Amino acid sequence: MTAVLPRSRRRVLPLPGSLGAYAVRRLGLGVVQVLVVAVVVFLLTDRLSGDAAVVIAGDDPDPVTIAALRAELGLDRPVWVRLGEWLGGALSGDLGSSLVTGRAVTAVIADGLPVTLLLAGLTLVVLVPLSLALGMLAARREGGPADRVVTATTIGLYSLPEFALGVVLVTVFAVQLGWLPPTGIGVADPAVFVLPVVVLLARPVCSLSRLVRAGMVDALASDHVAHARRVGFSDRAVLWRHALPGALTPAVQQLARTTDWLIGGVVVVEAVFVLPGLGTALVDTITARDVPVVAGIALVLACGTVLFNLAADLLARLLNPVAS
Repeated sequence: MTAVLPRSRRRVLPLPGSLGAYAVRRLGLGVVQVLVVAVVVFLLTDRLSGDAAVVIAGDDPDPVTIAALRAELGLDRPVWVRLGEWLGGALSGDLGSSLVTGRAVTAVIADGLPVTLLLAGLTLVVLVPLSLALGMLAARREGGPADRVVTATTIGLYSLPEFALGVVLVTVFAVQLGWLPPTGIGVADPAVFVLPVVVLLARPVCSLSRLVRAGMVDALASDHVAHARRVGFSDRAVLWRHALPGALTPAVQQLARTTDWLIGGVVVVEAVFVLPGLGTALVDTITARDVPVVAGIALVLACGTVLFNLAADLLARLLNPVAS
């Protein structure tokens, strides 16, 4: 007879295909991706014309002065040596110092990160419920006026580049109407984030709401939703408990991919609205050929992208484990 262990003594082992094992595999892959991004950015920035020594030397620099600055900054050494030193420091938490200002890279990141996180966080907080609302509205009234208005508006917004939309919004709402501040220079008013968030929302809300609409249309026409209606579930229960979870899976995965776009969008938006975040710091340091700062910011942004994609994939598997 097979002995049965008491519940308190049973040991549950994770299955190879379990959510935990999947998370570990994805996290390991993410670490490799982050390292590859950091190495590629370091090498590409180093290959740009000129270097930090030329920037520091200013206009009409003396070749002797530039050579001395390169030796002082360590730029006369092979790029692979400098890359190895930077990676070794990064693995121990030391991202080095700026070649131009001498500040620690971690201090530069600490200055810009709160603004970037706030901008991205506000965008996501508005993006998710707005996309759900628009997608569900269009799906429940498929083919009707609401569906046509949502479809036409999202297609029109999606075709506008962030830079062009930002300029239009600043011209109308900041310059002509004076309702909102045009930039974040010297302004502590939270209203400085309104226009940047609108610009960042414009494209992803279009793609996400369309995916929610398509998923909801399919879900509402599915057999299990029809069965739920036959057994007496209310329309509200059918919508939220039976149709929405399955419809959200592609939208959640698209939301993860949106973070890649969001990072690029933050760089553009912070430049347009002069917000002192990581995007502005990245543009400035690329111009100055400040390789350690550029690589450090790229490392932080890559980590954020990997972690958000991992969270979105895990959520998608929880919502629809069979399809995953």
